[in-house]
Amino acid sequence: MIEYLRSLEEQVCQWPGVSAANHRFGGRLFRLGRSEVGHVHNDGAVEIAFPRSFRDELIGEGMAQEHRTGPDGWVTFHIRQERDVQHALWLLRISYLRLALKAVPDPPKRLEQESERLSLSPRIKDLLARSIFGKRSSVAA
Repeated sequence: MIEYLRSLEEQVCQWPGVSAANHRFGGRLFRLGRSEVGHVHNDGAVEIAFPRSFRDELIGEGMAQEHRTGPDGWVTFHIRQERDVQHALWLLRISYLRLALKAVPDPPKRLEQESERLSLSPRIKDLLARSIFGKRSSVAA
């Protein structure tokens, strides 16, 4: 398990502006500036906060589970084997993009590129655009 968590941290910390620190309940916390991208506990539970509609869609598509203690907006995904690291990275990347794309030149173009790279469903892409631009974007159509 520890090698999976190290791999996850190494990859997330390669994203521009991301730092890692100890999480108060054990594990590692990933931040972009002062904002939390997500965190991973030592038992392999990756936990990420999303707007409620975003969380509901991820759960509805089977991409994550409800957070184990149920705070509004949070999802959980468990890393149990090597292939789970890629899915955890996918979820964390979406959270990262919600924060990072607000500050890049030409955010719609970057959103389109990242959406293709991550193979986002139309609904997830639309929700991501809404969280960045505040309304439905023609990029997400």
